[in-house]
Amino acid sequence: MSDKPWGGRFREKTAGEVEDFTCSLHFDRRLYRQDIAGSMAHARMLAKQGILSQSEAAAIIQGLAEIRQEIESGEFVFDPAMEDIHMAIEARLSAKIGDLGGKLHTARSRNDQVALDVRLYLAEEVEGLLEDLIELRRSAARLARRYFGLIMPGYTHLQRAQPVLFTHHMLAYDEMWRRDMSRLQESLPRIKVSPLGAAALAGTTFPIDPHVTAAELGFADVFRNSLDAVSDRDFILEFLAHAALIMVHLSRLAEELILWSSSEFGFVEIADAYATGSSIMPQKKNPDVAELIRGKTGRVAGHLMGLLMTLKGLPLTYNRDLQEDKEPLFDAVDTVRSSVQLMAGMLEGLKLKPERLNAALHGGYLSATDMADYLVNQGLPFRTAHEQVGRLVGYAEFQGKELWELSLEEIQRFASQAGPDIFDWLKIDNVVARRTSPGGTAPARVEEALKKVEKELGL
Repeated sequence: MSDKPWGGRFREKTAGEVEDFTCSLHFDRRLYRQDIAGSMAHARMLAKQGILSQSEAAAIIQGLAEIRQEIESGEFVFDPAMEDIHMAIEARLSAKIGDLGGKLHTARSRNDQVALDVRLYLAEEVEGLLEDLIELRRSAARLARRYFGLIMPGYTHLQRAQPVLFTHHMLAYDEMWRRDMSRLQESLPRIKVSPLGAAALAGTTFPIDPHVTAAELGFADVFRNSLDAVSDRDFILEFLAHAALIMVHLSRLAEELILWSSSEFGFVEIADAYATGSSIMPQKKNPDVAELIRGKTGRVAGHLMGLLMTLKGLPLTYNRDLQEDKEPLFDAVDTVRSSVQLMAGMLEGLKLKPERLNAALHGGYLSATDMADYLVNQGLPFRTAHEQVGRLVGYAEFQGKELWELSLEEIQRFASQAGPDIFDWLKIDNVVARRTSPGGTAPARVEEALKKVEKELGL
C-alpha cells in the first residue's frame, strides 16, 4: 500500500524537493481542532445515514478525541512526510484503530474538508475579533469620558481649523469601529456555510445529509453547488478586506498618537508599557507600538491583494493554488487581532496634556469661521463675510495678535457690521458650544453621543 492517500496511481515516489514545496503541514497544523471537529461531525452523519455502523463511528470519534489530546499535550509527532494536517490526522487515526480509520474519508474529499476547516477557523476568529473591537471601543470610550470637556484643535490638511472637544475626536474613531463590527457581523452568515458533502467537486454517490454535519458544527446553511463549495474563497477575501480596513482605521489613530506624542505637539504621553527607548540616545521614548500598527497595515492590505491575484485566473474547481490562501489569512488574523488588542491597551494608559492642548488653541485663528457666521447673522452674504474675515486675519497675523485681541475699531475697519458682541463669538468655549447641529462638537451633543456609546458597550 502506498504511503500517500493518492499514491495508487503512481509508480514512482514523489521527489523530495516537491514534497517540501507542496507541504502545508507547517502552517495548516493550526487547523487541527477544526479538522477533528469536522471529522467527528462527518462520522456521526455517516452513522446516521447507515453508511457506517454506530460502533464504527464511535471508534473513529474516540480515536479522533485521543489524537486531539495528543496534539494539545505535545505528544503528537508531526511527520513532515504528511502533506497537510488532514493526512497527518488520518494517518495517526489509522495507526490507532487500523483499517477502520480509512473509512472516515467515505463521501469526503480533502477539497471539501479543507474548505470546512477554514470556515470553522475563520468564524471563530471573527467572533473573537468582534470581542476585541468591543474592548477597544470601551477603552476609547473610557478615555473620552476621562477627558470630557477638554478642547483641542480640529485639523484639515494637518492645519489648525476649528476647535473641537477631544471626546468628539475620539468618538469619530468609535464610528469607524462600529462600522468595522457591522461588516464583520454581516459576513458571519456567509462564512458559516458548510461545504462538507461537496466531496471533490461533483458531490458523492453515498446517501449523505449535509444538513446533519452543518447543524453539528453550528452552521445554519449548507452549500448549494458542489463546484462552488470546494473552490469558493470569497469569504476569505471578504475578511481580508475587512481586516485591511480595520488596520487602516487603527493606522490613522496610530499616526495621530505618533504626532501627538512628539515634542512638536506634546498633546499626549504614551504609557511606558507601550513605548521603547533608544540603544544610544538615553532621552528617547519612542512610540514603537503605534508605529508597528501603522507599518503592519501595509502587510494586511498586501495579503488582500496577494490573494486577489491568486484567485483571479483560477478555473473551476479546486486548484493547488488555493493552498496559498491560508498563510495570508492566518497572518492577517494574528496581525489585526493583536493590533486591536494593543491599541486598546495603549488608549487605556494614554495621558493627555491639557496645557499643551490649550496652547495649541492659540495662533491658528480657530474662531475665524464663527466671525464669518456672526457677520452672516448681521445680513451679509457668507462669501462677503468670508472675504472680510480673511482680510482681517491677514491684518491680525501681521500685528501678531489673536482676533479677540484686536480692538473693535480695528475689526470694524474690515467688518463694519461688527458690534461689541463680536467678542463673545470669538471665545473658544463659545465656538465649541455653538456647534449644536446634529453630530456636532457642542458639549451637549457630545454628551448625548458618548452616553449612547457607553450604553451600547455596557459602561
